[in-house]
Amino acid sequence: MTESIKHYLQFSDFTADEYAYLFERAALIKRKFKAYEKHQPLADRTLALIFEKASTRTRVSFEAGMYQLGGSVVHLTSGDSQLGRSEPIEDTARVISRMTDAVMIRTFEQARIARFAEYSRVPVINGLTNEYHPCQILADIFTYIEHRGSIAGKTVAWIGDGNNMANTWAQAAALLGFTLRVSTPAGYEVDTALAALDGAPQRGWQSFADPMEACAGADLVTTDVWISMGYEAENEARKKAFASWCVDAEMMAVAKPDALFMHCLPAHRGEEVTAEVIDGPQSVVWDEAENRMHAQKALLEYLLRGRLD
Repeated sequence: MTESIKHYLQFSDFTADEYAYLFERAALIKRKFKAYEKHQPLADRTLALIFEKASTRTRVSFEAGMYQLGGSVVHLTSGDSQLGRSEPIEDTARVISRMTDAVMIRTFEQARIARFAEYSRVPVINGLTNEYHPCQILADIFTYIEHRGSIAGKTVAWIGDGNNMANTWAQAAALLGFTLRVSTPAGYEVDTALAALDGAPQRGWQSFADPMEACAGADLVTTDVWISMGYEAENEARKKAFASWCVDAEMMAVAKPDALFMHCLPAHRGEEVTAEVIDGPQSVVWDEAENRMHAQKALLEYLLRGRLD
């Protein structure tokens, strides 16, 4: 077990100052990428990608990003590694971290990735758990900054399920000084214990029964699918419960005129968002998706090399 290793298991693992650095670094890395300028600070470094949940954007963004940084990738799933069999997570962590320089894990319970990190000799990154999705919010806030400048003092409306995304937005609001307005159907509220920062009462947090009220005057409106991975059995019940939480033109109309719309994807048009909104002029979902790669490249560089000039 190594105490000095820095991991990224939830958004609250970093300070506001570290995020300011990461957003600046992501912008620089993206500019270089667009100019076809090589940026390879992680030459000869290897990233292990472990997937116990299916992935499109997480796999492509980490894999392409690591190659662009000059490194290489080892891709594992629970089906082709001992992680899904009888070997203890602690033993898997000890072995994989002796052969690679960083590990990204996309799994179920946060406790699994925490156990892995405890016994890892290298940085561990949360690529998504049931409780948190820090890399997505890292990319989302970077996208907001690109389009509108600092998110400090702004208002973000979260419409839909009180899931891992909502938990992570709550941590980000407390840390970076913006207001989060959450509107979820009854029975699908955010777990405030998971969303709390360092166990303190949540700062910058407002809850609304009416999604229209949550969107009123918002700078950013964001949502996610109603049925996350692992909850497919609740499909019909969720569709019924969430019927009034579809982000549509009326919701965007009560937000600020220059409000942005975000969605972490994949999206189901006609369920959590209308086609008119996600494919409309206020939507930045494609920039948001691309920025997963740039933000994660900054994260990998920071975890493996520290601050660079």
